[in-house]
Amino acid sequence: MPGARMRWDPYGQLKPAGPPGWYRNKSEAFSRQCPFSPKAADEDALALGRFGSAPYHDLAIGRFERAFVGHAAEPGFREQGSSGGMVSWVAAELLRSGKVDAVVHVSAATDDQEGSPLFAYRISRSVVEIGRGAKSRYYPTELSEVLRAIRETPGRYAVVGVPCFIKAIHLLRAADAVVAERVTHTLGLFCGHMKSAHMVDSFAWQLGTELDRVRTIDFRLKNSHRPANWYRAQLSLTDGGSAEQDWWHLADGDWGAGFFQNSACNFCDDVVAETADISFGDAWVEPYSSDGRGTNVVVVRSPELLSMLEAAIGAHRLGLEPVDAAFVAQTQAAGLRHRREGLAYRLARSRRGIRLRKRVAPAKAPLPMRRRLVYRSRWWISALSHHVFAIARRLHAPRLYICWARAALATYQALAYSRGRLGRVADLIEHLGTDGKGG
Repeated sequence: MPGARMRWDPYGQLKPAGPPGWYRNKSEAFSRQCPFSPKAADEDALALGRFGSAPYHDLAIGRFERAFVGHAAEPGFREQGSSGGMVSWVAAELLRSGKVDAVVHVSAATDDQEGSPLFAYRISRSVVEIGRGAKSRYYPTELSEVLRAIRETPGRYAVVGVPCFIKAIHLLRAADAVVAERVTHTLGLFCGHMKSAHMVDSFAWQLGTELDRVRTIDFRLKNSHRPANWYRAQLSLTDGGSAEQDWWHLADGDWGAGFFQNSACNFCDDVVAETADISFGDAWVEPYSSDGRGTNVVVVRSPELLSMLEAAIGAHRLGLEPVDAAFVAQTQAAGLRHRREGLAYRLARSRRGIRLRKRVAPAKAPLPMRRRLVYRSRWWISALSHHVFAIARRLHAPRLYICWARAALATYQALAYSRGRLGRVADLIEHLGTDGKGG
């Protein structure tokens, strides 16, 4: 719609904004294109249309040709990436082989982009530019500007994105012939959930600085001598200095607790980007999770990309080994549990707003009470973290948010992992409740 665009809200999230009354004007076209709309095609329907002849179909990871675990053996890619370097390698190989003319991906934002974000989508036309966008970016981004550029400039484009972004691209392709012709390849990223921009502010507070002194952030500073799942954040400062800390020492550094989570993520059921031509995640199982060099799991759905990977494996440019769907699901066990069992519980509790149509049916039973409390605590942490942080920033009182976050984290970890005194109390209550039922 003319005049509508994505803007930052007070909680560090990107949301659509437009002329007065824009939200009240119902649009069938928009409803069919929004990835969370109950009127839009779901991931199963999109994947069936795109990969109907794939030899494998798994409830956790969707339709696929083959799956692999490993890394990019060609020098430079694994070293620059957060994981095994496979995302950047595939993007670069598509460009080098002439299959695409440009790659759309997230990189450091330029100064002329609205709101001076740290990261934004950009269009790269060289391998060097793709390399600058390597690494994980746990930061809000949006596609409107690059989609405008794709419509204006002919060519073949590959788009890299999290599951809901890739789904949105395919829904748009169904309605927009120009985008359908020009977006020829999609590269998906496994996703736990999206964070707000305020997570960086919080990290800055806890590392003794302010956001206006942060030039950029490496969310996963790589060290081959440390396990890959020992996340360490590093802030690069405008004065040339830096500050860094392991995530587990940060008040909101437990990813699973849901601090600063976008609320839409509570109702997503796609962990592995089931509609993408190829998708990538971290191999969060041993021995790979302890390998600080980084290791990917790769799910290939496009026969064309499978041929490309197999040729590179044969030439020793990729160090990949075939795995089955169960292995891939095991590497993402926590995320899948949250998006299947947890989603069923959240859907059963949800009473407000649009009635969503998901691939998971609402269900509260037979979840144990403690598991329900884990899901409830994640819900409240994800909701309240935005508001408590906003109040703390308005009052210039970082300690207010940090103390709340530490208390919230202690409660969550007591329920989820039996940590601390609260954990022992939770264990005792659970034990007494089990004994009572048994009697």
